[in-house]
Amino acid sequence: MQNNNPKLRIALAQLNVCVADVKGNVALVTEAIQQAQAAQAQVLLLPELVLAGYAQDDLVLRPDFMQQMEQSVHALAQIAPELWVIIGVPLMREGKIRNAACVLKGGEVVHEYFKQKLPNYHVFDEKRWFIEGDETCVIDIDGVKAGILICEDIWHDEPVDKAKQAGAEVILSLNASPFRYDKQFERRQLFINHAKRTQLPFAYVNLVGGQDELVFDGASMLSDPSGKTIYQAPILKPHFEVIDWEFTRTDLPEAPFPYTVEEQVYQALVLGVQDYVRKNGFKKVLLGLSGGIDSALTLAIAADALGAEHVTAIMMPFRYTAAMSQEDAAKQAQIMGVEYHNLPIEDTFKAFEATLAPVFAGKKADVTEENLQARIRGVLLMAMSNKFGSLLLATSNKSETAVGYATLYGDMAGAFSPLKDVYKTLVYRLAQYRNSLGTTPIIPERVITRPPSAELAPGQVDQDSLPPYDVLDEILRRFMELNEPLEAIVAAGFERETVRRVVNLVLLNEYKRRQASPGVRITVRAFGKDWRYPMTSGWRRNLPLV
Repeated sequence: MQNNNPKLRIALAQLNVCVADVKGNVALVTEAIQQAQAAQAQVLLLPELVLAGYAQDDLVLRPDFMQQMEQSVHALAQIAPELWVIIGVPLMREGKIRNAACVLKGGEVVHEYFKQKLPNYHVFDEKRWFIEGDETCVIDIDGVKAGILICEDIWHDEPVDKAKQAGAEVILSLNASPFRYDKQFERRQLFINHAKRTQLPFAYVNLVGGQDELVFDGASMLSDPSGKTIYQAPILKPHFEVIDWEFTRTDLPEAPFPYTVEEQVYQALVLGVQDYVRKNGFKKVLLGLSGGIDSALTLAIAADALGAEHVTAIMMPFRYTAAMSQEDAAKQAQIMGVEYHNLPIEDTFKAFEATLAPVFAGKKADVTEENLQARIRGVLLMAMSNKFGSLLLATSNKSETAVGYATLYGDMAGAFSPLKDVYKTLVYRLAQYRNSLGTTPIIPERVITRPPSAELAPGQVDQDSLPPYDVLDEILRRFMELNEPLEAIVAAGFERETVRRVVNLVLLNEYKRRQASPGVRITVRAFGKDWRYPMTSGWRRNLPLV
């Protein structure tokens, strides 16, 4: 290397863009370029597919959309010709759609790099749209040889090693990596693993923000040649930083990652709700507030995401609704300052009973009447959503959704489900976390300590029909996220019949989940793109455990 004091003045811009909001995304990129220029940065690193947003899905199959991408990247090249800008964009080249990084300098696009490794697992489906690249890109930035890679490329050794062999002294990585509560530690370990082979430092910049079921966490980083993280951007919020990166140094302290699991997940849920509502053009939300833990946490998330003045909570008591449920719902609504209404459903239920009486004659009351209560509430909530233009939030959690404990067209009604990927045990931890943030707890203590109940029958509690939630959640995690065989779950200490019953419920209720609203993904496998089980299947009748 010619430079005696090798460093780059690098700008990292983790931006919150919206899929296909071309004008809006160009404006955010333009602002970042201007900031980098004002700070006299040498190079600006922007996230993967930042002009299109991630995931743009089949929009890239449209010639008009791709033309917008082409025009936008060339227009951006004119803004700061003296600055190196590396930006993610989908491009059509020789009839093939590429996930590309464009290098802008001197008013032109001087290099194009095509992503070599296309993920096709979990929520990723890139091989549906893109063709893999096979060439390395190393550019000379004022005497520093920088290899450019895109997201999945750095999860494989080959692209990194090829860049090193081509002379790269640093790796610049553009990313659209979605949040998972344990993902950050994997990323740090990844740089350590690469460093052991290559001694290359990495600059990593990531998207931030909610997009449908995904939340991108930002958390952009710089690592040194030993793989140690020496700069850590904030998580789950837009951030711009210019760093004088002395990339050959290994004596700098490690940057901490000061976020607990509960803090990360809660912030991700708030951001996911905020961006889903905002990017879809809504200003207000409403939800059913039952006095239970799930709706209480959903209300807290909604108010933190949008402000209390944009949230309406509806209590809809019935003859089985405990007095403490009504008291606690009203108390939380008052503490949080949200609009609150109490709409009893007794008369509505009786009207349904009277209408159905001729065809239900001679039949005993059963789960039908329980579901009717939930569905009446769903109808009322949807009516208010329509009348006032407020987006309805569903309140079901992952544990209930997995085993079909949520009611289709009832408490599953809604346009977005904040707790869709949150196990019940984590719901409690998040409620306690949120209460710890201020001087006054916003979720009444009774809501957290009382036995959970749907209150659809006299004296009903969840554990009447489900295993304890700590048992249920661990069985679900092993079956759904780890794909463990049923015998292995039993061998881990769970009762054979309990495992068989839980797995049977999961498989039986796929049809419900297909009709559920989207929700924030926080685990390695959420219901949605992550989970693709058939609705019609004989496997549950032939389970390995019988």
